[in-house]
Amino acid sequence: MGDDEQVEAPPGPRPLAGVRVLDLSRVLSGPSCSKALADLGAEVVKLEPPEGDLTRTAQPRVDGIPVYFAQQNCGKDCISLDLTRPEAQRIALGLAAKADILLENFRPGVMTRLGLGYDAVHEANPSLVYCSITGYGQDGPLANRRAYAPVLHAELGLIELASRRRRMPPVQEAVSFADFFAGLQATIAVLAALRHRDATGEGQHVDISMAETMLQSTEWTAVELAGGEAGRFHVFGGANAPVLHLSDGSVAIVSGDPVASFPRWCAVMGRPELLEDPRFATPADRAAHRPEMAEAMQAFASGFASFDSLEQVLAKGSIASGLMRSLAEVKDADWAEQRGALTNVGTEQDPLLLPRSPARYSVSDAGTSGRPSYQGEDNRRVLRSLLDMSDEEIDRLEGDGLLIARPPAEREERR
Repeated sequence: MGDDEQVEAPPGPRPLAGVRVLDLSRVLSGPSCSKALADLGAEVVKLEPPEGDLTRTAQPRVDGIPVYFAQQNCGKDCISLDLTRPEAQRIALGLAAKADILLENFRPGVMTRLGLGYDAVHEANPSLVYCSITGYGQDGPLANRRAYAPVLHAELGLIELASRRRRMPPVQEAVSFADFFAGLQATIAVLAALRHRDATGEGQHVDISMAETMLQSTEWTAVELAGGEAGRFHVFGGANAPVLHLSDGSVAIVSGDPVASFPRWCAVMGRPELLEDPRFATPADRAAHRPEMAEAMQAFASGFASFDSLEQVLAKGSIASGLMRSLAEVKDADWAEQRGALTNVGTEQDPLLLPRSPARYSVSDAGTSGRPSYQGEDNRRVLRSLLDMSDEEIDRLEGDGLLIARPPAEREERR
């Protein structure tokens, strides 16, 4: 090795190493929380019902594992118990007694009927942080109402706000924001509760509401509650950001509202005379003539045969822009490759690319690790290591149908 060669330092310890999570949640809101905790080093035991997490039915699949499931559950130990059976409930309670965090996203009352409500678990493990994610919280008139992201998007103002700001008929979002944002809030909340536990020894129940999460996650909530903008202009918000089509068929998205940035546009377009046009002279004039502004900017953009050439010109006017890509195209972006934004948990011949944790630490390590487990793949190892069960006991549980293991080939046959 030459003197000028450097040895890359091994990754440091993960921040949540030694923390154990019992995850009874399903689909997205809860699993996205426990995945974030797993990426930070927590040991996550995912407990699935006999039919498995609903997302195990998704397509496409790599090595028999649904890719949608893998994104939210890679790196977790997967066990499967029939919690309608009292003995299975006792096993789950034993696992909760060995955990630091329990996560669930059932409607209120379901966990109690399964023998795993907060009071029962708290008695077994007073220091445990018990987190519940529901649509409308643990109390109130809508506590027991079924809640899914599209419904929350409608009822919490997201769809109406987007429709009004885009000047378009209402359409549903393509991404389950309500679920994912609730998972992020749950992650923050359980880490704060864990710090409290570490300082006092006291566990507690954390109640996360998807509805309240959407109120906080929508940046316009306070403005709307104060009566709205009432026609007044400001520079914030992306609904008015120009969408421009280039001659090569690519699409550029430009930040900022042209009502504010049009003077800089006129400079980069070499058309300062447009600011003397009565339609564009003041912000109020420009707000009243958005289509005409859009036409001028589009005519300018049409003269560019590539996004790179347009970006260079816009940058001279301090106008930020981006090339519209599909998610599948992001893996080829230079920044994503250099940052290691994606990680392959499959093989070179059969890759399975997942987002890596966005956190980068100067000392610690974080990110997706391991591979996604099939349903019940980790039954034996988890029950042996955490509950000291023998192979004979585990065999009996499997024979009695309390413990389920379903390799991918078997699941395919059952569909």
